[in-house]
Amino acid sequence: MNDVTTDAGLPVRPVYEADAVDASRIGLPGESPFTRGNFKDGYRHKLWTFRQYSGFGTAEESNERYRYLLSQGGTGLSVALDLPSQCGYDSDDSDVEEEVGKVGVAIDTLADAEILFDGIPLDSISTSFTINGTAAIILAMYVAVGEKQGVPREKLRGTIQNDILKEYTSRGTWIWPPVPSLRLIADTIEFCAAEVPRFNAISVAGAHFRDSGANAAQEMALTLQDGITYCDEVVSRGRMTIDQFAPQISFFFYTHGDFFEEIAKYRAGRRRWAEIVTDRFGAKNPKSAMFRFGVVCGGASLYAPQAQNNRVRVAYEAMASVLGGVQSMFTAAWDEPFALPTEESTTFALRTQQILAYETGVARTVDPLGGSYFVESLTDDMEDRVKAIMADLEAQGGMVKAIESGYVQRLIAEEAYRSQLALEAGERLVVGVNKFADGQPPPDAIGYELDAENRKRQMDRLADVKKRRDDGQVSETLNALGRAARGTDNLMSYLINCVNAYCTVAEMVDVLKSEWGEFEQPRVF
Repeated sequence: MNDVTTDAGLPVRPVYEADAVDASRIGLPGESPFTRGNFKDGYRHKLWTFRQYSGFGTAEESNERYRYLLSQGGTGLSVALDLPSQCGYDSDDSDVEEEVGKVGVAIDTLADAEILFDGIPLDSISTSFTINGTAAIILAMYVAVGEKQGVPREKLRGTIQNDILKEYTSRGTWIWPPVPSLRLIADTIEFCAAEVPRFNAISVAGAHFRDSGANAAQEMALTLQDGITYCDEVVSRGRMTIDQFAPQISFFFYTHGDFFEEIAKYRAGRRRWAEIVTDRFGAKNPKSAMFRFGVVCGGASLYAPQAQNNRVRVAYEAMASVLGGVQSMFTAAWDEPFALPTEESTTFALRTQQILAYETGVARTVDPLGGSYFVESLTDDMEDRVKAIMADLEAQGGMVKAIESGYVQRLIAEEAYRSQLALEAGERLVVGVNKFADGQPPPDAIGYELDAENRKRQMDRLADVKKRRDDGQVSETLNALGRAARGTDNLMSYLINCVNAYCTVAEMVDVLKSEWGEFEQPRVF
């Protein structure tokens, strides 16, 4: 009996031969269903985008870090925002004062965004924002900053995560219930398709399913099901066809340590998405069917014990991502499980990608593992497992109903529990944790706290903005936003007007709360 499996439970044979592969499903790079990659030339003429996830404290501090990363060879920015900004609070709210600037940069008004991107040419840099509940507001700020820099909307490049469904199950930075949240996401998708054509309005993020405990197959299935939900929402409006917006949909994952399973996950996801967009939504443009994705190498796969081992983990995860066909990558610093990464550790993480790109030769040919008996068979098995999970979600009534009932939350919690038991029993081995452990304590945690001077700087700037802005314009734009929320207009133009009037994040969020209410998490067990 074969009891050797991948981390997600896919069976692994001792030897793979030609009979394990259906050659008709492999295809060529750059051809639908894109199993071997979106582009016929792979990375031969254009490498993936090198990003480093960064943001902390005030806009001034984060701006300094961004300039440093770009000077070290970074080719894109990945912005972390603090929890108050993510959840729709201002920095001067007493309920969140301990979280200001702690896990990302504090953004209260357009004034902060102007400082954050000061001296950074938005017409030549791609910027990714890990933001969901307030994604539309942050997008409005980015557009406004670009216009102040003289950069027209059509030249802005980047991505907002904007994937609220996974927040209800895995992360928690929701604000409004699913239905109005979907409305706002569809507004951003329509807006970007019409006015910001080089900017991805959504990055459907399986990463947080994975970090909450989902396995690789669940991560991909849940992500694709979310993608279907967002496409259904836009198409159902009758204002756009799939081909008008699908090329601006991207995806986002964590790459974990099961090397070949991760490669198969991305190859299977690419094939599955191409078939969904073509068969379910009737896409005619090949670009609509492209599964473009970014990754984090790190996250829950990193550990504090023997923390230097994380350098090796990140490197292998980065290699798996490239062999899987990634378009954008950021590599976690080895010290992230217990510290705010330093310039040294962040630079090392960036160098990991650069060595991979320029020294290993992995980018010289397209899909180097294409045709491998093992990889092709594992890709097929992964796709079959993903299909089965997606069919189960459809049977639950679709993603929204499965979230509202707590079904998805239970699915992830049960898998997380299974995985933890396997770790504790020694069935899932982690070097330095339950294998070759040396009993040494993990390094001391080095947390980040916004110091008194920078806290005062943030509060003073917010107070100064409120003092100097035109109160009449603030009231006018917020009232217009509330009226629009009661109707069916696209809200992006109203949000941009609010942003340009220097309304705060919380002021805009509260207007929409008064119209839409707030989400309440269901009982899962």
